[in-house]
Amino acid sequence: MTSEDRNTTNKVHLSGEIVTEPELTHEICGEGFYEFFLSVPRLSEQTDIIPVTVAERLLCEIHPKAGDRITVDGQFRSYNKMADGHSKLMLTVFVKELEEADGSDPGPNTVELTGYICKPPVYRTTPLSREICDMLLAVNRAFNKSDYIPCIAWGRNARYCKTLPVGTKLRVAGRVQSRRYVKKLSEEVSETRTAYEISVGRIERAEEESGAEDVAATTSEDRGACDEFT
Repeated sequence: MTSEDRNTTNKVHLSGEIVTEPELTHEICGEGFYEFFLSVPRLSEQTDIIPVTVAERLLCEIHPKAGDRITVDGQFRSYNKMADGHSKLMLTVFVKELEEADGSDPGPNTVELTGYICKPPVYRTTPLSREICDMLLAVNRAFNKSDYIPCIAWGRNARYCKTLPVGTKLRVAGRVQSRRYVKKLSEEVSETRTAYEISVGRIERAEEESGAEDVAATTSEDRGACDEFT
């Protein structure tokens, strides 16, 4: 594995307020892992409520609880969970570094990923005529594992992504976003769910060998569209 694979294929930085008490979810080799939700502010008045997973040994360093402000650095990871007889893709920020925060972080929500398109991108327009493109990136990590990360591109980025073939290697930068939506279960029944995804601010095609790269960056108009689905 190259130094790029170890250090830059999946990086997340978050700073915000803990809104649920840490809860033990599982153990690996005798070490407990806890999950809680972190409220991270946007530039607007909205917030993203993001699931965070942290090892017990890191929690013991500062003993965080609901209401505390913290900063975390780690990776955005996925795993499958059986629910109602179906496998569901779950997403969480896996914490590698944890510290107390004072709320002055100028970039409280940043993410950088390098991965491969593993499903055909889906391009569409919203009722307000915003252009968006949904992608699923496979991001490799150690021990021959991969994380499958939903990404959403806006405006000219969406137009850039819509024709990219499966297998294209991309580098993306943006923020982790939580988005509530209504899932229709039947003609009479629906429920509100929360999706977690990367709202892409910058994207570039990563060549397997050194060479020219196609680059698309989000304009100020596109950035305004990013807050439409919250």
